[in-house]
Amino acid sequence: MPKIIDHDQRRREIVEVAKGIILKGGFEAATMRSIAAEAGFANGALKHYFPGKESIVAATFETVLHEHDLWLQASISAELDAEEMLRQVLVGTLPSGRDEIASGRVLLALWEYAMSNESLAELYQVHLARWRSMLVERMEAARDAGAIRDQDYIAMANEFISVAVGATVINLMYPEGDRIPDYQAYIDQFLARLR
Repeated sequence: MPKIIDHDQRRREIVEVAKGIILKGGFEAATMRSIAAEAGFANGALKHYFPGKESIVAATFETVLHEHDLWLQASISAELDAEEMLRQVLVGTLPSGRDEIASGRVLLALWEYAMSNESLAELYQVHLARWRSMLVERMEAARDAGAIRDQDYIAMANEFISVAVGATVINLMYPEGDRIPDYQAYIDQFLARLR
């Protein structure tokens, strides 16, 4: 009886391998040959799952953004009050440990690639819109609970997203987490301004 292969699972495994290679050696290190070798495939076997490097990169980018979206959704808890839930969302989107700082390297490589790939750029723009909407939603909930004052939440969300993206890049220069306290202090200042 022939062995049943879960092709979706294989694709997920290949994407994880690609993420790992990009994490260790940057985008240039993620060649079809290196991905195949690391995944334990023969050179041409990846073509059964992805037609080329571009499709692997696209799937990797989609996976990274999906992981971020899942975390944002998981940060919403009925057990927290509205202001603490807002804080949780803010804290969770800034790098707060060595692993998260290292994963910024994957994002940086993928951002660079998306600049010349219209469909990936659109994918990231949709992600940014969801992220902004969620931040605005959390701020409105905190306002409705009386924790913060009414103001231009879209502008505040855009500011925070810019800081979070900048923190991802800057922290790559401080892989031991030297700048993490600075960004934690920023969250306190950001919430104080909202109050």
